[in-house]
Amino acid sequence: MFLAAVAQLNCTSDEAANWESARALIDRAAGYGARLVATPENTNYLGPHEEKVRRAEPLDGPTCTRFAELARRRGIWLLLGSYNEKSEDPGRCFNTSVLFSPEGRIAATYRKMHLFDVDVPGGVKFAESATCIPGDQVVVADTPLGRIGMSICYDMRFGELYRAMVGQGAQVLLVPSAFTVATGKDHWETLLRARAIESQCYVLAPAQHGEHDDAGLKASYGHALIVDPWGLAVARASDGPGLALAEIDLDRAERIRRAIPVQKHRRL
Repeated sequence: MFLAAVAQLNCTSDEAANWESARALIDRAAGYGARLVATPENTNYLGPHEEKVRRAEPLDGPTCTRFAELARRRGIWLLLGSYNEKSEDPGRCFNTSVLFSPEGRIAATYRKMHLFDVDVPGGVKFAESATCIPGDQVVVADTPLGRIGMSICYDMRFGELYRAMVGQGAQVLLVPSAFTVATGKDHWETLLRARAIESQCYVLAPAQHGEHDDAGLKASYGHALIVDPWGLAVARASDGPGLALAEIDLDRAERIRRAIPVQKHRRL
């Protein structure tokens, strides 16, 4: 059993301010005893997407370097929910999630597979694929805390991805997000609880909250959440920047899997 924390941030195009906000919450979570701390999608930058590509960095760039050092200094597993990773395409970057070990090493990286290309009537119109390249790898990290499956935001609508992660032994699912207000009020918690129930995993969903200076996204729903393998929301953040913390009990997950062995019952 271990304590986990998900952060809720209100990020903009001000990278220095974003870092200070994230660092303060990570330090606070570590001070509470959290061994795994996760930040939202677009932790380092959430502004105009053309500028996001221009500011993209490699994995050994300043963003990952400072998060790696923070993980090492605090002795925690730390998820940089996502940042804009430089690619070979000058017009597009990757939306990449990075898991750091307590030694400050990169333990796993995941490039967002399902890109957010939507036109919601009366709501948000956005084409993430205009500035991002989709990833193509299912990623499950083997850690002393358990096997951790990695995903980002819009991925949560695609249950087959989580089924594949469970097939690789995932016990905890990470879903860092910047979920829109228009869809979040109806779909956010429902989707996360569904992923937890069907996978019989803990789901950790750090979130962006409030208005941003990104004309496409405009505002995020927030409600950072931790859901247990029974589908119960065991911790959630209030409005504004903050934390949600909960104990992760993998023995409970195993008991649920033994009681309802859906993985053994699958026909497809």
